[in-house]
Amino acid sequence: MTDRREIPDTPLFDRDVNRQGYALNKFAMSLGRPDNRAAYKADEDAYLARFGLGPATTAAVKARDYAEMVRLGGNLFFILKISAVDPTPITAIGAAQVGMDHDRFLKERLGK
Repeated sequence: MTDRREIPDTPLFDRDVNRQGYALNKFAMSLGRPDNRAAYKADEDAYLARFGLGPATTAAVKARDYAEMVRLGGNLFFILKISAVDPTPITAIGAAQVGMDHDRFLKERLGK
């Protein structure tokens, strides 16, 4: 049987990754409340510091590097809450996941 982690270009959300991404996911879920979104927009660094994110995770959030957030244990459904703050269309996240320019992604993957 092949190790599930050996599927090329496929980040899997297993127990280990879930544990790794706990703080990131907790942060992302907090953005479901309007007062938390306001605090995050007012001072992103201070708000992120509340959650004890590591340097790589903090950098991924600040860069809006959704593919890296998933790799670091972010659950896509929670990460969408981060994208809603900007707002970032879900198709842009999909494009980032596969390493494509957004316009190219729309054309090649969605026929738009």
